[in-house]
Amino acid sequence: MALHRIHRLGSVRFGVLERAFPDLSQAWRASEGELTAVGLDARTTQAVVRARAEGDPDAEIERLESAGVQAYAKVDPAYPSRLREIDDAPPVLYVRGMLTPEDDCGVAVVGTRRATAYGRQATTELTRGLSASGVTVVSGLARGVDTIAHRTALDTGGRTIAVLANGLDTIYPPENRRMADEIAAQGALVSDYPLGTKPRADFFPRRNRILSGLALGTLVIEGDFKSGAMITAKFATEQNRDVFAVPGSIFSPQSRGPLSLIKDGATPVGSAQDILEALDLARLGAQLDFGRAAPPESSEERALMGVLSREPQHIDEVARLAGLAAAMVSGTLALLELKGLVRDVGGMNFVRVREDGAVYDAGESEDGRAS
Repeated sequence: MALHRIHRLGSVRFGVLERAFPDLSQAWRASEGELTAVGLDARTTQAVVRARAEGDPDAEIERLESAGVQAYAKVDPAYPSRLREIDDAPPVLYVRGMLTPEDDCGVAVVGTRRATAYGRQATTELTRGLSASGVTVVSGLARGVDTIAHRTALDTGGRTIAVLANGLDTIYPPENRRMADEIAAQGALVSDYPLGTKPRADFFPRRNRILSGLALGTLVIEGDFKSGAMITAKFATEQNRDVFAVPGSIFSPQSRGPLSLIKDGATPVGSAQDILEALDLARLGAQLDFGRAAPPESSEERALMGVLSREPQHIDEVARLAGLAAAMVSGTLALLELKGLVRDVGGMNFVRVREDGAVYDAGESEDGRAS
């Protein structure tokens, strides 16, 4: 951990020390001559000597313990085995929470910070399906798709891992601090940056290799050509991991990334089951059962369920199709949300949570509209 604080010791130079010394404590105590002899350049050797004079490994351990953070070297048995496989695996991984063997069955869910209503709905539905099937959801705690993915996994009762681009004593964005605590209790926060490291723009692209490296596959929900999600997909391809993409509108800038991935061979997905089958995770045996929603009871509830679908519809359109007053529709939709039957996906646009084959007898005209 003390060596890891030396900026010039990246993965490559760290590997030089790991191969040259049977124990990294010997590397920490090595003379300038010994460090040069094993292949470190003069500037890096001098940086190690300075760090040795200024740093204290025991103090580093105490600092981690007080923050509730554990650190795993790449040689540690507790280091994630799937992450260890990648070429640029972090020499040290910092963890707040707990990593489990079940996390080897993980899928990275990534996308834009400016998700559309369609993107928000797709993230919720797909993440819920994965999480309910025992898949660990890996994401980056960023605004937008990442936040929705973590929140959905938590609400489903599944495991989720958030990969940060800074030390684990800082949460970014700050509005996700409370959710970060939930993630640490129900999964883990991880980073390859020591405590005290503040987020920087150039840190985020590098951390994305960990997102894809922890997972069996990466799912891209939305994002433009040049986006963090596309960088994660690129890392996944280089790591020989599966890439999945959600098809979207050809007119939406946020669908350009996924559509280009599909053209390049990514698997298009329309359901969580598509991902489970592609990754051979159906063997986990969990059913895609998101809980028993209370059925619609009143004629107004049945009328609204009769016109709602999985495509977002504005509340005004719902009222028009159902033939009900706006005030009645607003109150009834609120009740249906509490029952888990519908969801507001933003901008007063509503969808049915799932297609369960139920028939809602509200009285229909020949064109299918509620009368």
